[in-house]
Amino acid sequence: MERPAWAPRSIDISVPSVARIYDYYLGGSHNFEVDREAARRAMEFMPGLPKVMQANRAFMRRAVRFALGEGVTQFVDIGSGIPTFGNVHEIAQAAHPGSRVLYVDHDPVAVAHSQAVLAGNDDADVVAADLRKPREILESPQLLRLIDPNRPVALLLVAILHFVEDMDDPYAAVAELRDALAPGSLLVLTHATYEGIPLPPERSEGAVEVYKDIRNPLIMRSRDEIARFFEGYDMVEPGLVPMPHWRPETAPEDEDPYAFSGFAGVGRTA
Repeated sequence: MERPAWAPRSIDISVPSVARIYDYYLGGSHNFEVDREAARRAMEFMPGLPKVMQANRAFMRRAVRFALGEGVTQFVDIGSGIPTFGNVHEIAQAAHPGSRVLYVDHDPVAVAHSQAVLAGNDDADVVAADLRKPREILESPQLLRLIDPNRPVALLLVAILHFVEDMDDPYAAVAELRDALAPGSLLVLTHATYEGIPLPPERSEGAVEVYKDIRNPLIMRSRDEIARFFEGYDMVEPGLVPMPHWRPETAPEDEDPYAFSGFAGVGRTA
C-alpha cells in the first residue's frame, strides 16, 4: 500500500482508525482503504451510519452557536477528528472573531491535518492527547496559551465517549475536566445508544462487532448511563434528547430515521 504524502510516517496505514472512518462517513478524503473497508463492513449492518455522523456534526454546529449566544467564546473539542468543512473554529470565529478553539485528538493523522488547517490562526491550536488522561490536556502548553481559566469554556465531547470503555472510567475523566472549568462552562455531548436505532438489535449489534474487531470497541450506553456524564451540570433545555430534537433548525420529522441513533445534550456548571 502506497503511503500518501499527507500521512505521517509514524502511523501504521494497515490498521483502521476511528477518526479516519468518521472522515470517510462524512465524505472526507483523508482515509485509507483499510478504513473504508471497515466502514463498509459496519454499514452492511447499519447502512445509515453516515446519517448518524451527519446528525452529530449538525448538533455540534447548533451547540457552538448556542454557546456563542450565551457569551462563551472558548472551546475545547476533545476527540475532534480530522478537520472537515464547518468545524468548530470556522463556525465560532465567523460568528465571533477572536473565539478561541483548542482541538484535542490522539490520532496522528487528525493532529497533523489540524495543524495544517490551523496554520496562521493564532486563536486556534491542536494538542495530541487522550481523553482518558485529562492532565495531559489541562497541562498542555496549547491549552495554557489559548484558554483563560477564569472564563467559561465550552467542552465538546461529541461522538467520543462511546469509544472509552468502562474499565478506563470515562465518568472520572469527565468529572476531572468539569472541575477544572470556570463557572458557567458548558458540556456539549453526544453518545451512541441502541435506543432509537431503526433496526432489530441483532443487526445493530453486528456494526458494534465490527468496531470490536478493529480494536476500537463501541460502547453503547443507555440514556441513564449517558445522563451520568452530566453530574455537576444543570441541563440546558430541552435536556438529553435524540440528536435532531436538540434545538432543531429544521423539522425533526424530516430527518432520516438513523439521525435519531444517539443522544445529545448540553449542561452548564453553576
